[in-house]
Amino acid sequence: MNDRGKSTQTQRCVPLIITEDVGLLDDLLRLSAAAGAKPEVHPGLPGPRATWEEAPLVLVGADAVHRLRGVPRRTGVVLVGRDRDDAGLWRHAVELGADHVLTLPDDEQWLVDRIADVAEGTGRPAFTLGVVGGSGGAGASTLAGALAVTAARSGLRTMLVDADPLGGGLDVLLGGESAPGLRWPDLAGSRGRVGGGALEESLPELHALRVLSWDRGDAAAVPPEAVRAVLAAVRRRGGVVVVDLPRRADEATQEALGQVDLGLLVVAPELRAVAAATRVATLTGRTLRDLRAAVRAPGPGAGGLGAEEVARLLGLPLAGEVPRDPGLRTAQDTGAPPGRDPKSPLARFCAALWDRLPAVAELRGAR
Repeated sequence: MNDRGKSTQTQRCVPLIITEDVGLLDDLLRLSAAAGAKPEVHPGLPGPRATWEEAPLVLVGADAVHRLRGVPRRTGVVLVGRDRDDAGLWRHAVELGADHVLTLPDDEQWLVDRIADVAEGTGRPAFTLGVVGGSGGAGASTLAGALAVTAARSGLRTMLVDADPLGGGLDVLLGGESAPGLRWPDLAGSRGRVGGGALEESLPELHALRVLSWDRGDAAAVPPEAVRAVLAAVRRRGGVVVVDLPRRADEATQEALGQVDLGLLVVAPELRAVAAATRVATLTGRTLRDLRAAVRAPGPGAGGLGAEEVARLLGLPLAGEVPRDPGLRTAQDTGAPPGRDPKSPLARFCAALWDRLPAVAELRGAR
């Protein structure tokens, strides 16, 4: 990228503050610092009009509205005052064409979050895919790992999140149990807003993707508030997020489900497995709107149900039949992650699944 491109990218991540109110300016600078941003400050319309037009967020003090008469209308303008009951504040907002009217200190947290989005260069949130087993040993973790590895190989920013504290650790599945970086217990105290960039850099990087897993300690859960804060930060980084979900209905799981765009229920083609998966589908479907069945292919010579019949019994759309991968066990014994070989049956299934998702196609087209 040339110097001009770097300058434009930097400018777009800098909010603009327009005010001569010293007390208000102090508050806005304090909130900007809390959000990790260093704003540009002007008492009125900046000299170069491009600054007004290109700043991703403009915070206008109520004192400065009269100095902005005649400026071009744009989105991303926030009018900031002190008294929510001041009718003049709302008239000024209409005159300026502001998107939001905020009063301090009541709206401080909202403003910190918005400034932090700008500082991180936040764009489209990540497409988040959750994988849950219909019964024990269904292969949900293996499929989640393979989906993440396949997405990363295609060049998408990818995060793999292990939301199942009893699953043994996805870092182990990817051969990275000793890799440096934070695990869930380190983030158990997270509340409010977590910086997405700092979080991403603090996690283990394995096979071109970031992994949030569990350690080998005794912790078996984190508070739901931490799950909400961490997953929201992960999603703000964009790309794709794959979440390995547990088969239980506690508050932390509900928080994870609430941030999933598409869920895959992995089911073996057997009546007992389908019976167990029915309960999981019911619990998961209460929160997750788009849940589909990923039916494992039967073993050689085995009978059982067909994939379409399993999906019909579950009352779910069929995402596809997950193929048997003869080389999977050998690969895992040598520390290779599932889906590492792009020619393997499992990797081809994952690539085809990603290709069928319009949201992922849009992400690839936007790169």
